[in-house]
This record gives sequence, C-alpha cells and structure tokens, in this order.
Amino acid sequence: TMGSVVDAANKEVNGTSSAKKPTVIFVLAGGPGSGKGTQCAYIVEHFGYTHLSAGDLLRAEIKSGSENGTMIQNMIKEGKIVPSEVTIKLLQKAIQENGNDKFLIDGFPRNEENRAAFEKVTEIEPKFVLFFDCPEEEMERRLLGRNQGREDDNIETIRKRFKVFLESSLPVIQYYEAKGKVRKIHAAKPIDDVFQEVKAVFSPEAEKVKTPISAFCTILELTNLLTFYLGCSLGSSIRKEISRLIDLRYVAGQWHLY
Repeated sequence: TMGSVVDAANKEVNGTSSAKKPTVIFVLAGGPGSGKGTQCAYIVEHFGYTHLSAGDLLRAEIKSGSENGTMIQNMIKEGKIVPSEVTIKLLQKAIQENGNDKFLIDGFPRNEENRAAFEKVTEIEPKFVLFFDCPEEEMERRLLGRNQGREDDNIETIRKRFKVFLESSLPVIQYYEAKGKVRKIHAAKPIDDVFQEVKAVFSPEAEKVKTPISAFCTILELTNLLTFYLGCSLGSSIRKEISRLIDLRYVAGQWHLY
C-alpha cells in the first residue's frame, strides 16, 4: 500500500535535521533534449555541487533489492505514481549521507504537490530554480539527431513530455518566479554559450573560492616579461591563453583566480 511505501522510506532516514541546512538548487527543463544533463555536469565540475537525479535515485533503490525498492518497483509495474514522500526521503537520505553542503536536484519537483511536500518534509527551500528554457522544435531536432537508440527519443514521447511539463511543472516555475527565485537559461544556443549564461548565474558562488591577486601575481609578471622579450603579439597571445586556462577574472577592483 501507499502508506507502507512511505513508512519504509521513513525507516531509511533519520528525521533529525542538521543545524546548517544545505544549499539546494532545483534544475528543471521543458523536456528531454534541453541539455540540462550536460550543464549539470559542468556546474558540478566548476562550482563543486553534488548532482542528484530523482529518477536515478529511484532506479538505484529498486536495483538495491531493499524492501522500499521492491515496493517502488511494484507500484511502477501497477502503473501507480510513486508518492512524493518516497522520492523526497531518497533525496533527503542522499543529501545527509553526502559530505557536501550544496546540491543540484535534477528533474524534481515535477508538480506542485512534489514542491510543497519537499519543503514540508525537508524544511529546505531552494536557493533558486535553474530553468533550461528550450523550444520544443529544438529539443525534437536534438533528440532525433543524437541517434543513441534511446526509447524515449521519438517525436511522440518528446511532445507528450512537453505537454506534461506545461500541465504539471510550469506551475512550479510560476510559483518560484513569483518569489523571484527562477533563473531562466536560454538553452537553444550551443553548449559553451549556454554554460556562459549558467556561469553568470552562479558567479556569486565563485566569490567563495576566489584567490587574491598575491597568489598569482608572478603569473602576470611572467607574461609581462614574455611580452617584452618575445614581442607584443606573441607575449599577448600567451597571456590570453594563460588567462583562459586559469579562468582569470577582474571582480570588484581585483583580479581573481577561479
């Protein structure tokens, strides 16, 4: 029964909440082919977040053969919707067992009920929602072009998922938009251009890991010497390349290394 699935999930997680709540960012998109998976991997690499996929956690729980996993599997076989509390407890457990304090939650909440339940159970409000906005035609083009043999990469499935998004997930976006918490990314652009937009959203995060100028002034001095001895154009090219590789930025009157 639904109650027993939720009870089993509750058994798995200690209900005590830590004093310091983790930072959570919801990652949502209009459907498959928006590129959010690729961008999540970039965010993990550049900004140190842990990526949690609700779907992956459910699949892992089923594969584990636990009592909870068996119940989830049976519900899916019977065509029933897995209760929000079950998915939320899996997310909560993954957060508590991870040493990190900042998380991307991918593909959740899918509807208003998910959203309300998450905030009630975890007592965590997302810092913001990262929404990858991609036109349906572009998602279709990408999915049909990637030819990876995935079952869900067909026009009918794409359109169905887009329709579900409009009906179920759009109210979640609208709820957080009213609170000023939606960061919309124009995801139809090339991958690197999209990530430039993502990086701009996460730039306040970068402030936490910045290094003052003293840590790399020798690099600047070295490139200046190279400019002098090797000629302006070559030295300048080397300086640009070093700046690109070490991600050098001028913020608030200081150079910072990221």
